[in-house]
Amino acid sequence: MAEILQKDGTWAFDGDALRLTPGRDKGVSLLRGTLGERVVPLRALAGISFERGRRAGRLRLRLRDGADPLLLATGGRLAEPHDPYRLVVEPDRYGVAEYLVDEVRTALTLDRVPADPVDAYLLPGPAVPLSVAAGDGKVSFDGERVQLEWNWKAEEAKTSVGTRTLALADVVGVEWWPSLRLQNGFLRFTVRGAPAKVPPKYDPNAVELWGFRKDPLMALVAAAVQARLPHPAAVRAEQAPLVAPAPDDGDHDVLLRRLRELGDLHRSGVLTDEEFTRAKRAVLDRM
Repeated sequence: MAEILQKDGTWAFDGDALRLTPGRDKGVSLLRGTLGERVVPLRALAGISFERGRRAGRLRLRLRDGADPLLLATGGRLAEPHDPYRLVVEPDRYGVAEYLVDEVRTALTLDRVPADPVDAYLLPGPAVPLSVAAGDGKVSFDGERVQLEWNWKAEEAKTSVGTRTLALADVVGVEWWPSLRLQNGFLRFTVRGAPAKVPPKYDPNAVELWGFRKDPLMALVAAAVQARLPHPAAVRAEQAPLVAPAPDDGDHDVLLRRLRELGDLHRSGVLTDEEFTRAKRAVLDRM
């Protein structure tokens, strides 16, 4: 067991997983405190590093792409104080931090954990039910439905629509952006069949954020929804065009046989009309 205890939090490694517990110090961000403890399995890790500093050091975890719905939902836009995968280390504990890094790296090597992207979530999303009020509205999520309620600061384009309830089955995407300088942030849900995107200020499927203390908590709502949507790798696989394999020698007999196979698959119902047309076109293009 390798463990480091700091005001900022505690990291403990047992050989199979890292347990990250946020500290109770007043400097710990509201997002990290609300998110709570994270257990990161070794197979979700792409790497770990420690950076020394004059006043404090930083332990950082790098997760494999696609492993964590929080990182997917926020797209690398979480500011450092809100990042649950970094720990502030005081100078007198630098040796302990370096020992922890060595232990984790050794385990990654021995277990031959690859650093490439994954095709399924390896960490859960934030616990539900979850409700956050910030910006011009309040968003609640119970695992099956998203509800958006507007406050007095919302535009008429939203208040005239009233409270919005979105079934998870109708949500095809979620997007969170923090407010930066003079640019407001937002939490937006992409809904099946909804019209083209409009500015978050007027979009009844989005909450506009103005940079106040509770804004980062909207990222937790985004992550909770993201965790219950199909993994992006699965979506890409479904959307990938069905292309007929190219014959090694370019023989037309091979292509004709492929056309007959596609016809059989279409007649048996394995291929939809659209899939059959697309695959047939790919073969004909080769001919």
